[in-house]
Amino acid sequence: MSSRQLNDPQQTEKNLAPFDYTLSIIGGKWKMKIMYQLANSEILRYGDLKKRIPEITHKMLSSQLSELEQSGVLKREEYPQIPPKVEYSLTPRGKTLMPILEEMCKWGIHNQ
Repeated sequence: MSSRQLNDPQQTEKNLAPFDYTLSIIGGKWKMKIMYQLANSEILRYGDLKKRIPEITHKMLSSQLSELEQSGVLKREEYPQIPPKVEYSLTPRGKTLMPILEEMCKWGIHNQ
């Protein structure tokens, strides 16, 4: 988006809805961290995610996983066994968000 588009109120309003939508999917402190871990490992179980993001609470991890699943970003696969086995992975839709996260990481590296 050009600076001219950013200064045009009509263009800004037109682009705000998609921007807000994207933020609603990946926004917050934890969703991008969860997605990053899944992108690096492809498939992770709940306990593995919790170990890789130790500062997240169990309640928050469960909540964020549920929201990401509802938005179609991650897939939750439950296996009928004892003890229960649940695996999480990014969906094809979720993988399309990874270039955004990669660019954010690059920005962080260059601007720390």
